[in-house]
Amino acid sequence: MATSLSETTWQKSLAQAIRDPQELISRLNLPQELLEPAQRSAHLFPLMVPISYLNRIEPGNLDDPLLKQILPVDLETVDVPGFEADAVGDLNVRATPGILQKYHGRALLMVSGACAIHCRYCFRRHYPYGDEPRTLAEWEPVWQSLHADSSIQEIILSGGDPLLLTDLRLNDLCERIAAIPHVKRLRIHSRLPVVLPDRIHAGLLEMLQGLTEQGTMPWMVIHANHPHEIAPDVENAIRQMLQAGIPVLNQSVLLKGVNDTAETLIELSEKLVNLGVIPYYLHQLDRVTGAAHFEVPEEQGRKFIETMRTRLPGYAVPQYVREISGEPHKTSLLGETMKEGRAGGGIL
Repeated sequence: MATSLSETTWQKSLAQAIRDPQELISRLNLPQELLEPAQRSAHLFPLMVPISYLNRIEPGNLDDPLLKQILPVDLETVDVPGFEADAVGDLNVRATPGILQKYHGRALLMVSGACAIHCRYCFRRHYPYGDEPRTLAEWEPVWQSLHADSSIQEIILSGGDPLLLTDLRLNDLCERIAAIPHVKRLRIHSRLPVVLPDRIHAGLLEMLQGLTEQGTMPWMVIHANHPHEIAPDVENAIRQMLQAGIPVLNQSVLLKGVNDTAETLIELSEKLVNLGVIPYYLHQLDRVTGAAHFEVPEEQGRKFIETMRTRLPGYAVPQYVREISGEPHKTSLLGETMKEGRAGGGIL
């Protein structure tokens, strides 16, 4: 597969991403006293933000919900009881290097250790990506394991962000996955359609469409937390995926100071469904070291979902869940009354 102009375009965009706290503060006209805390925290978990995303942030506004997601702050260095490096027990389910297998019938492949944006609440900010396979030879045990387990019907590409792989490397992965007879679905979890939307181009979409022809259905799961993230270039990327026949779901994380109002969550869901994206999950924050300042009480989250249910059609209301280490599925955080309400509903 030859490198296309579209592919080099997104790679150039990635190369221009902001990595220096001083540049971030200068470009957004932020107070200079934020620099030292940002440098301290960026030493522990580096700063990374694409220009496309940066341009959606209001200069000088310390309360901008997009800024809060990417600005390193001193609160990340505070050790809070109950918050740990492996918040969701990833390392406990890593039986084969490169594979995390938490749930029946699904296997998650750690295909990349890199992201286009470093979200400060990231639940894998401490993950040992250096221990995962890199060369094609190192990946061979992964394919052998997947071929041998006929219970696996779905493979999830994750990381890091799988769309940071080149089209050539992605095509190789897709071909290997399509060659496994019992795998019927490929799910790609990526923040790039939101933060680096020019990653979505015709060559990538043709590759994913080819999977369908080989009997493996591709799904795209994007990650947007706030309606301001859904800029015109993001809308265009989403439309391209949907027009190519690729279903698109969205996952959000409930974050203090970012989307912790019912109005914000409603606006986000409306923007998504108006584009044809299904709001999939609203995650309670994974309790990873360095992210405690983002946590919203579960009771507050339940109230938000209750308000959303009175204002939106059912398909526009995400499931409110938490991932608990060792559990065989996501744990619903809806109260008993709300569960009964769902069960007793009609067809509208």
